[in-house]
Amino acid sequence: MKYKWFTLSEFDSPDKPGSGEMMEETVIQRLDIARDIAGFPFIITSGFRTVMHNRMLKDNGYKVSENSSHLLGYAVDIYCENSKKRFLLIEALMDAGFTRIGIAETFIHVDSDPEKPNLVIWTY
Repeated sequence: MKYKWFTLSEFDSPDKPGSGEMMEETVIQRLDIARDIAGFPFIITSGFRTVMHNRMLKDNGYKVSENSSHLLGYAVDIYCENSKKRFLLIEALMDAGFTRIGIAETFIHVDSDPEKPNLVIWTY
């Protein structure tokens, strides 16, 4: 499937080239819609993660879950540089149908994991 704003390689785990192909298609489709709505580029800082990469992040002090939605291709983190873009990004993600959003100082986590609660927003 070809996407308007993204290539699958943008979602690769750093330790496994080509792993962006393991992303859930609906997640990228919704990101495409959100990108259209927001009107500015999204920089994906984390997409699909291998178990090894997830463990490495945890070992290096990052707050990651052992059952992270990134491991299943349901989650992405999007770089966010300021409050105005944070507002516009969250608004666009919600308009595109995302119902699980995490807010950090420099990124927004969004996922569509069907095994986790919906209609939630949390902070890091």
